[in-house]
Amino acid sequence: MTGPVDGVDRSAGESLRGPLGTAIHVSFYVLLATSTARYLTYHGVSGQFVVVVALIAGLAALYTSTVVVARRDGAWEPWVWPVLTTWAVLVWLAPSFAWCAFPMFFLCTRAYPSRIAYPVVGVLAVLTSLAFFTFSGRTEWAVLVGPLCTGALIVMAYGQIERDGRERVRLLRQVAETRSRLAETEREAGVLAERERLAREIHDTVTQGLTSSLLRLEAAEQIWAQADPRAEARAREDVRVATGTLRENLAETRSLVHHLAPPNLESQPIDAALLAAARSHHPRAELRIVGTPIAIPAEVAHALLRITQSAVSNITRHARAETVGVTLTYLPDAVALDIYDDGAGFDPAPAGPPSDRGGYGLRAMRSRVEQLGGTFTVESAPGEGTVVAAQIPCARGAST
Repeated sequence: MTGPVDGVDRSAGESLRGPLGTAIHVSFYVLLATSTARYLTYHGVSGQFVVVVALIAGLAALYTSTVVVARRDGAWEPWVWPVLTTWAVLVWLAPSFAWCAFPMFFLCTRAYPSRIAYPVVGVLAVLTSLAFFTFSGRTEWAVLVGPLCTGALIVMAYGQIERDGRERVRLLRQVAETRSRLAETEREAGVLAERERLAREIHDTVTQGLTSSLLRLEAAEQIWAQADPRAEARAREDVRVATGTLRENLAETRSLVHHLAPPNLESQPIDAALLAAARSHHPRAELRIVGTPIAIPAEVAHALLRITQSAVSNITRHARAETVGVTLTYLPDAVALDIYDDGAGFDPAPAGPPSDRGGYGLRAMRSRVEQLGGTFTVESAPGEGTVVAAQIPCARGAST
C-alpha cells in the first residue's frame, strides 16, 4: 500500500473510489465504445483492424484490472503505466481513440504525485492534440488547442483539490492536537482541584481536631504540675474531651479514606451537627437558628460543617474568647452561616501565605464557599472580636 503523496492519502485505492472515481470509469468505457464505433464507421474491418481490436481488448482488460485491484485495496498505481502505453499505441494507429484521453488525464492525477502526473498529462495532451488534428484533415487548428486547455484545466482543478485536502488534513491534525492539549490541561486542573480539596478536608478535620486535643492535653499537664487536688477534676475533664476529640479525628480520617463523606450528617440534622462541631473546640459555644428551615444540598451542608469546625478551632487557638456564637439563617433560596466571638480580634487585611504553623484556614473556608457560588467575608479588628460570615445558594428541591 502506498503512503501519502503531497499530503493527500492515496492508499488503499481510495483515489479510484467514490462518485468521482465512478464517473471516470464510466466515461472511459463510454468513450472507448464510441471511439470503436467511429473507427468501424470510417475504416470497417480492413487494414489494421485485427491489431486495433486486439489493442482495444487489451486496453479494456488492463483498465478493468486496475479498477479491480484498486477496489480490493491493492497497489493499483503500477497498472496505470500499461494502460497509458496501450492507449498511446492505439491512438497512434487509430486517432479516433484520442477521445479516451480525458479520463486518462484524471487517472494520472489520481495515481501519481504532482511532479510525475503533470508532465505525463502534458505529454498525453500533446498526443491527443496531434491525433485530433490528424483525423480532422489537418485543417482545424482549434483541435490543437482544445486538449491542451482541457489538460491544463484538469491539472489546475485537481491541484486545487489536493491543496484543499492538505489544508483539511492540517486542520484535522491541529484540532486533534488542540483536543489532546485541552484534555491534558483538564487532567492537570482536576489533579490540582483534588489536591486543594484534600488539603481543605484534612485541615478542617484532622488538623483542627489534633490542635484542639493538644491544647487540652497541655492544659491538663499544667494543672497536674500544680499538684492541686481541687484542679484534678478539671484536668481529668480536659483529658476526657481530648480523648473524645482524638476518637472523632480517627473517625474523620476513616471518613476521608472512604470518599471524604461528611460525618454525622446522615444520622443527625444540620443544626445538631454544627453545634457538636463548635462545642468540640469550644464547650460554651451556642447555636441560634433564624428563619424557616429549607432543604440544604449535601455539599452545602458539608461546607457549613467544615467552616464551623475551622472557624471555632481558630477562635480556640488564637482569640481567647469567652463567648462563641454560631447563627444559621435560612433564606428563601440560600443559607447563611455567621460565627462570631468576643476575643482578641485581628486585622484581616495582611494575610500571609500558608505555612507549617498555620495560615490556611481562612483561605480554605473562602475556597469552599466560592466553589459553591457563595460569598465569604471576615470582619474583625484588634480587641473587637471577629465575625466570619458565609452565604451559599441552595437549589430548590435539594436533599439535606
